[in-house]
Amino acid sequence: MEERYRAVVDRIARAAERVGRDPASVTLIGVTKVVDAARVREAVAAGLRDLGENRVQEAVVKIEAVGPGPRWHLIGHLQRNKARPAVEQFQVIHSLDSLRIAEAVDRAAGEAGRRVSVLIEVNVAGEATKYGVAPGAAVDLVGRVLACRSLDPIGLMTVAPLVDDPETVRPVFRELRALRDRLRDGVAGKAFCELSMGMSGDFEVAIEEGATMVRIGRALFGDR
Repeated sequence: MEERYRAVVDRIARAAERVGRDPASVTLIGVTKVVDAARVREAVAAGLRDLGENRVQEAVVKIEAVGPGPRWHLIGHLQRNKARPAVEQFQVIHSLDSLRIAEAVDRAAGEAGRRVSVLIEVNVAGEATKYGVAPGAAVDLVGRVLACRSLDPIGLMTVAPLVDDPETVRPVFRELRALRDRLRDGVAGKAFCELSMGMSGDFEVAIEEGATMVRIGRALFGDR
């Protein structure tokens, strides 16, 4: 596990350095979907500090089994009726894609007496099988999330199309960065700085295009 972790960290560093970025500006999120808790603890022992889960139900059991220390990110689609456990379990939610979901998370966070960092999921490529707000609708949604009392909108997330050549999806990452820049310089302000984009097959291209968070599963934990 430690060898895999170090290999991914090295690849992140090389990608960042190619475009003159500090490797420390990129957060590695280990995607633990269907990975058992013992294996996750090995990754944490190797140095992994941020973990991502797709489903709230799976995370509830795993987070308790892994124990304190890591920061947990919800990176999968969030159903409105799971807002309360999501707020209780995760420090960052990457997948807000509608006002209804945002209001449910805001309400749950308010009742729990805490603030939650959130990213807006954008379906840049317009894939029918993917979640996310259309780029043209993101400005309005971000404005509405900014008005929520218990949410801290910190950036954008996207899931690029699955392709053999990562260069194919470079324009997707580039478009998300441009959208983030417009929002940060406009309605959202300097705190709106995060770009969650890039997975095992394309994270180096995503970093070259400005990713600040990469979500890595297979490259860390192997095929599942």
